[in-house]
Amino acid sequence: MNAVLIALLLLPLVGAAATLVPGLFGPNEQTAGRRALYLGVAVTGGTLLLAIALAAGFDRGHSARTQAVTDVRWIPALNVRLHLGVDGISLPLLLLTALLTFLCAVYSVRRLPDGPDVPGPRGYTGLLLLLETGMLGTFAVLDLLLFFLAFEVVLIPMYFLIARWGGENRGPAASRFILYTLLGSAIMLLGFLLLGLDAGTFDMTALAQRHGSGLSHTTQILVVLAIGLGLAVKAPMWPFHSWLPDAHTAAPTTTGSVLLAGVLLKMGTYGFVRILLPSAPEGMTTLAPYLAAFAVVGIIYGSLACLALVRPGAKGDLKRLIAYSSVGHMGFVLLGIATLTPVGVNGALFANIAHGLITGLLFFLVGAIKDRYGSADLDRLAGAGAGAGAGAGTGAALYGRAPRLGGLLAFAAVASLGLPGLAGFWGELLAMFGSFQPAAGLSRPAYLVFMAFAGLGTLLTAAYLLSVVRRVCMGDPGDPRASAEPTTPRFADVQTYEFAAWTPLVALTLVAGLWPAVLLGLSIPAVRALLGGS
Repeated sequence: MNAVLIALLLLPLVGAAATLVPGLFGPNEQTAGRRALYLGVAVTGGTLLLAIALAAGFDRGHSARTQAVTDVRWIPALNVRLHLGVDGISLPLLLLTALLTFLCAVYSVRRLPDGPDVPGPRGYTGLLLLLETGMLGTFAVLDLLLFFLAFEVVLIPMYFLIARWGGENRGPAASRFILYTLLGSAIMLLGFLLLGLDAGTFDMTALAQRHGSGLSHTTQILVVLAIGLGLAVKAPMWPFHSWLPDAHTAAPTTTGSVLLAGVLLKMGTYGFVRILLPSAPEGMTTLAPYLAAFAVVGIIYGSLACLALVRPGAKGDLKRLIAYSSVGHMGFVLLGIATLTPVGVNGALFANIAHGLITGLLFFLVGAIKDRYGSADLDRLAGAGAGAGAGAGTGAALYGRAPRLGGLLAFAAVASLGLPGLAGFWGELLAMFGSFQPAAGLSRPAYLVFMAFAGLGTLLTAAYLLSVVRRVCMGDPGDPRASAEPTTPRFADVQTYEFAAWTPLVALTLVAGLWPAVLLGLSIPAVRALLGGS
């Protein structure tokens, strides 16, 4: 099993290195680019198969125990070890990462951004595989410094994917992304050094077993503040979220937006659960109410921002709207973590996976809509201002023009708003249950207020997502206003490559919603162990 995990991390790294070999893909530039894209599909497909093999060999009856362990000396002077392993918390995230990266690679074969100033597919494939290496490494390593290294590896490829393959305003958006995350990471590194040097080890398993023993209350608070700041930027927690809408809007849909929302945001919340909850429990208890308050503000703020974008005449971009919705959804994840209860933390982990599946699907669908209509602007899609004044549009009539695509968008929207029976329901519900009865030492009246505001956020989420469905899916396809341009021709419905990329996300959204034990059965024992057996 440990060989499978090592191969899982090495395969995309070797694939990324292969894209740098001169002449490997042939002398013809166009043919070489095509072969590079197929290499990306093959490598990410192999990585997904390794992840499935890892899951198949995982002992679900002992999901709290770290499995597939590799633990060798790396930097003896600092007592840093090459420590790898998976448990019931990290395994679903590894599978999600491998799946989404493979689907992005498949989709990119047909829908890679191109243009006179856009680099070729070879560089794109190399960056995608390097990005996958960093994402997988973040969820597999069990040493603080290795975690920091993997956490940072994703920044450079994502920066170039946004800056070189992105859309309008890609340069400023990419710069803002990397400046925010690098600043947070620099402070996070100080927290890692403080925690590791004070505790005498950087091993995350050893730190979790000690459960804060030997660390003063002041040290724990400083550790949570420093490490938490870097994690909050990536989470993204309000008010450190402002890089996200620009990055999502400018990023290429096929990789940037899907992986940014589906995986990179999970790295921040995963760090809270994996590192801070078990290693600095007293510091988390002191600062948890503030984390919960920021989380609730993020829920309400993200929902109100989406309502403003969906309003007729606001010229709201669909990608930007989904980015703001991620601020709200990740607020539920942070609220669940801030309850410090097994119920809340399990809800947060479930919501992490659900958000990755649903939001990944939403970004794929928005990319397809933009390809067909030539725009993701809601007012242009709905025909607002096309002759009768702003707000008078009939809707983009997706149900009439491409019924399968329209049905998938409606499915993803109701899954995102938390319809029972779909994946988006359970995580947010459990996060609110955890807030109803928070851990000992936390103010229950304050958390009841947080729960009430989170409940209001679910109503606001339903309001803006149903408005999106109304404006994009409904309308008369024969009305010339029901398109981005009056001359927009009829277009094809869901294509074969789109069906291949989207079907797994639809199926898993249904499975997780109807059978939540498939995830909760893995995470419950592991969370109890991290919380000290509570």
